[in-house]
Amino acid sequence: MQSSNGGARGGGDGPERSGELRAGRGAEYAEVPGEVRYEDPWHDALASGWGEPGTPGPPMAEVPAARREGQDGATAAAQVYLEVQRSAAFQEVRSRYRRFVGPAVAGFFLWYVGYVVAATSAPGFMARPVVGAVNVALLAGLGQFLSTFLLTWAYARHARLRRDRAALELRWDTQELTRGAGGGVS
Repeated sequence: MQSSNGGARGGGDGPERSGELRAGRGAEYAEVPGEVRYEDPWHDALASGWGEPGTPGPPMAEVPAARREGQDGATAAAQVYLEVQRSAAFQEVRSRYRRFVGPAVAGFFLWYVGYVVAATSAPGFMARPVVGAVNVALLAGLGQFLSTFLLTWAYARHARLRRDRAALELRWDTQELTRGAGGGVS
């Protein structure tokens, strides 16, 4: 079996022994008795004193050339996302979302709190039989489950009818703009 750093793992005669793995490598793989070191780029970042003010942290590695070149594309892509966020289409999708979610959350919260308050402050009312052994409390409790399912259905329907198409068009436009800005993979 291969490890993530390309060396063999297992229990035996392969190059998984620490001396053989580190042979011919740089000073960062110096042998320390009793310590197991892997080729983990974040290993030194977890050393004590990292990130504390006044103490030197791990040495900062230079950004590879390939990453430096992609930085301009990433900056351009970030600008595209900021433009999209400020656009009227994005604001419309967000306002449609808020116009549904705000009242839905408020209504469901009031219904839930009403149930809890009625159960604690009016036990006589909640114990009133409706049909046989079924009382008001049982119906209201089952109503909590039913209202959760109805609210989920209403949310999915609202999203499908009022937001999904506009959000999908916005997504495609954003991807095209990002590709044009050089931030995406063509």
